[in-house]
Amino acid sequence: MHRGLQVFNRAPETTATTWLLTCCGSPAWAGRLAAHRPYPTTDALLAAADEAAYDLAPAQLATALAAERPHGPHPSGIPAAARTALDAAHAAYESRFGHVFVIALAAYRPDEHLDQTLAGLRARLANDAEEERVVTAEELRRVARARLTRLVSGIGAQAVGEAVKPGKSGEFPDSGPADSPYVPV
Repeated sequence: MHRGLQVFNRAPETTATTWLLTCCGSPAWAGRLAAHRPYPTTDALLAAADEAAYDLAPAQLATALAAERPHGPHPSGIPAAARTALDAAHAAYESRFGHVFVIALAAYRPDEHLDQTLAGLRARLANDAEEERVVTAEELRRVARARLTRLVSGIGAQAVGEAVKPGKSGEFPDSGPADSPYVPV
């Protein structure tokens, strides 16, 4: 069993829940995963995370989206026109759908993130509210899955014996909502 998963499985439930909330801001999702420990493998944890994400009710999805940070600072070196287009697209999206835009970018090279984000924003602005709810839920599931993978890996990298050294507010570095549309998750 992966060292990080061992530490995650043995952590107090409140600690595990706090860690999980850095992956997805739904208390229902985090509580469910924490309560069903121990997980025999990371794949089992990820499967449980997927199932819990698929089971989020609309209000729980809204809570998770409210915990997401709006798009972060622009990556360095992008042209002013691209920054303007990105800001305008984010504003239009948030105005239309009432929540921040979420997109999983792990499948793309870093130099493709800006283009994928802009393309995703433009394409998804054409969705009706129900279509976008489904797409957003899937993107949030993918983002949470990537964050959870990093979380468990980070716990393993930072564990010393049974002591774990979390960052501020119990979060592990690179584990949670500090992601922006420009960060591969």
